[in-house]
Amino acid sequence: MLAVVLLFYIVREHWDHLAGGWVYLLLLLCPLLHLFGHGHQHEHNEKGSNDAKKT
Repeated sequence: MLAVVLLFYIVREHWDHLAGGWVYLLLLLCPLLHLFGHGHQHEHNEKGSNDAKKT
C-alpha cells in the first residue's frame, strides 16, 4: 500500500514532465516491441533440415 501511495505522489507531482514526454516514450516503445515482442521465432530454414533428415 505504501508503494501505491508513493507512486501516486510521484505521478501527481511530476505530471507535467510525464505528460510532455509520452510521445517520446511511445516512439521508444516501438523498436523495443519489435526487438523483444516477437519471442523466440528463429525457424528460418528449419523445413529444409527436417526434409534432409527424413531421407
